[in-house]
Amino acid sequence: AGQRGPAPMHSLVFLCAQKVVSHHSTVHGALEFIPKELYPVLFKAAFMDKRTLVLQDLVQTWPFPHCDRALLQEKQCLQVLDMTGLQDDGIDQGPESMSLWSRTVTLAKACIDVSKHQSKCTKRTSKRRKGPYSSSVTLPPPQPVSVEVHVDLFVNSTSYGVLKDALQNNANSVLRLKCRDFRAEELPIASTVGLLEFLDPTGVRQVDLRFNNLGLSGLRVILPHMAKFTNLVSLKLPYSNIDVRRLSAGMEGSLHYFATQLSRLSCLKELNLGSSRLSGKLRQLLGDLQGPLESLELAFCYLLPNDLAYLSQSLHTPTLKKLDLSGNNLSDSLLQPFQHLLEEASSSLLHLDIMECRLMDIHLESLFPALCRCSQLRYLGVFGNPLSARGLKNLLQRTMGLLYLQLVIYPYPVDCYSENLPWVSAELQQMLLTASRTDVVWTTNLCRRYASLSMAYPRQCRCYPVLLCL
Repeated sequence: AGQRGPAPMHSLVFLCAQKVVSHHSTVHGALEFIPKELYPVLFKAAFMDKRTLVLQDLVQTWPFPHCDRALLQEKQCLQVLDMTGLQDDGIDQGPESMSLWSRTVTLAKACIDVSKHQSKCTKRTSKRRKGPYSSSVTLPPPQPVSVEVHVDLFVNSTSYGVLKDALQNNANSVLRLKCRDFRAEELPIASTVGLLEFLDPTGVRQVDLRFNNLGLSGLRVILPHMAKFTNLVSLKLPYSNIDVRRLSAGMEGSLHYFATQLSRLSCLKELNLGSSRLSGKLRQLLGDLQGPLESLELAFCYLLPNDLAYLSQSLHTPTLKKLDLSGNNLSDSLLQPFQHLLEEASSSLLHLDIMECRLMDIHLESLFPALCRCSQLRYLGVFGNPLSARGLKNLLQRTMGLLYLQLVIYPYPVDCYSENLPWVSAELQQMLLTASRTDVVWTTNLCRRYASLSMAYPRQCRCYPVLLCL
């Protein structure tokens, strides 16, 4: 009791790299003798240990140009460092991995430190070039190489200050942050707006604002700042405290303004309004969008039958790859509209979440004809529904014909709570084995949900940053 598991094992090469980068002067003088094959692990060790000066030296001497060599000048210079898409789901990460929040803070501090070092070097160089007889012919100091760092950023109240400072220094820094996916949690409206103003308008692809208690009034302030992001494809606003069920006259205007601002996002493909109370207003919110959505998340949104009826007839449904209706009561008046919606989306749907929707065996039985038409389905989430062991086995048997299905998150059967599921799990696995469908994962582990490969916009995870030399 009280014993901890074994400490994470680092590779011997990585441990040696950590030792090397711990002394900047040693690395600075030895880079010309270090084999280029060691650059990636040295970069990773320097980044993990926040050795900003070593990072600067590695970037300026990086030996791997990723471009047509005919376009290179005689002296190659690193110009783009792509650190986007690194894994951050807590699944299958190595012992040397960092969370997105930690990477954001580390990169921001590195940019600030390198900028300060650059400023000191510039001043020293300028002083050395000046002399008592040469003031009229003083040459300007050489301009340092500027590297554009493509990143995904995650900021909250704790990291707001350091990220703001780094973004403010972008114009004059050797390392310039260019954000692709921006995520902010628990920030005041003014702070969120301030950071959005610092982001490069052409680089931002996703904005994720959650747990910020914005409400319609807050969104009215923030959304106009999204219009400049001309390549924005994903907007996530879960837990934004939106409630349209009892709107005053003034709030009706705010809802209309919200819908108008959404319609200005011409490239929008993903929308998450989870945990917003949108009862009866889906047509008003989505009806003016310029193009069809491919991912729509409406978990716990208190939807009404007319919301699903609108959706099943909208331009979005034939293109939907991901649909999340978790937390909406699909067992009563929503059942038939949902069945129709599923039929209309069946040709494109890859990812379906209907967790905690009060679905019993009898409800699932009525959905099977529509569900079995979803021939492209990769992921199905039914966790939290009161299904029996018999209902689960029936679900497995009926979905056996979905050849692309990879992952099913299922609930603990209501008739098996006391048995802790060993025999039910074993039976399901045996059924998969008998049908030669061991390629499908059936699990009660919710963490596997976030490792699903069937997202509307799957992101490839890379072990090392991509570096471009132009």
